[in-house]
Amino acid sequence: MKVSVCSEAIFSGVEYGQAMKDLAKAGYLDLEFWTWWNKDLNVLKSLKAEYSINFTAMCAKPASLVDADSRDEYKQNLIESIAAAKEIGCETLIGLVGDELPDAPRSTQHESIITGLKEMAPFLEEAGIMLVIEPLNTRVDHKGYYLWDADEAFEIVDKVGSAGVKVLFDIYHQQIMQGDLIRRIETNIDKIGHFHAAGNPGREELFTGEINYEELTQAIDSFGYDGYIGLEYFPKKNILEGLKRCYELCAD
Repeated sequence: MKVSVCSEAIFSGVEYGQAMKDLAKAGYLDLEFWTWWNKDLNVLKSLKAEYSINFTAMCAKPASLVDADSRDEYKQNLIESIAAAKEIGCETLIGLVGDELPDAPRSTQHESIITGLKEMAPFLEEAGIMLVIEPLNTRVDHKGYYLWDADEAFEIVDKVGSAGVKVLFDIYHQQIMQGDLIRRIETNIDKIGHFHAAGNPGREELFTGEINYEELTQAIDSFGYDGYIGLEYFPKKNILEGLKRCYELCAD
């Protein structure tokens, strides 16, 4: 399993270019970040060239997938995000599906996500880009978000049936919502395209809280996963000392 570092979480509040420089100088060259549309892609390309940075993942420009009326907006945003990803050499886009519509049945919203992703899959496959849809916790951080159930996310990916669409399994979010992490991951490892990691509670370093990351990452390795796990937490300890410990918990 490979490890990437979410620059905007680890260096929260620091200008993105400086955060990436600081991480690269410390030896962390596999980086991911959140939003691309408020950044200068030329700056990102310059940082990539100067420091040999590998951009592992970034967010797709958001729009709702649960609302069929927003599908054209989602499509346009995704096409723009694919172009941006290709420009900086990033092969994974993180996709959010939107907030739950209170007046529509969940089954209708579920089918809207599947229909929308089936429509988007050819663009992803042609570009060689993978979209990973992310379930989030609605108990603490993302009240109102539609997709909180990892099992539902896996079902969606199954029905879409494209190598260009998988699940981002965020260990922190799923510990809050469902738990049973190792069994759920093992059963669905072929549908997972990316992981995120943080301690729970608090979304702090991996060596804090209730999740046994040493056992968990060893299990994920044993399942044959060879993608990235992204360190996406908000540090409370010394940033680089804590990052070194977290990195060592996850690295092969």
